[in-house]
Amino acid sequence: MPNSQPPASRPAQSPWYADGLQFTCTGCGDCCTGAPGYVWVNAQEIEALAARLALPVEVFEKKYVRQIGVRRSLAERKNYDCVFLDDQRRCTVYEDRPRQCRTWPFWDSNLKTPAAWEAACAACPGSGQGQLYTLEAISEQAAAIRI
Repeated sequence: MPNSQPPASRPAQSPWYADGLQFTCTGCGDCCTGAPGYVWVNAQEIEALAARLALPVEVFEKKYVRQIGVRRSLAERKNYDCVFLDDQRRCTVYEDRPRQCRTWPFWDSNLKTPAAWEAACAACPGSGQGQLYTLEAISEQAAAIRI
């Protein structure tokens, strides 16, 4: 019998990125542009963004949020750029950006396989460069949102 231990007592296999991954935001704005997509926001994030812009939540939602089924996403411009990206491709709400933005590139979809990580690195000049994040830090970020 190859392994007689019950599944619950087997040691957990370390993920392929157990030694950590590198990332340093270059501020290029590439993650805020491109193809159509969604930047999911919850009520707390909407409130923080509305407060940052000194708008009542209802006004903020009418102007900057769209309903997608039961979820809410930030609106996009006609060219699919984030509504909070300025002319220099900088985030105008960076300090209060949604968790989806804060956790890039450590999304579960980017961490599934080395190939998925390489694709993220190809799309983002800061992925795979700079600061080394530990497995613990990566896991914390990946658990914050499922993308």
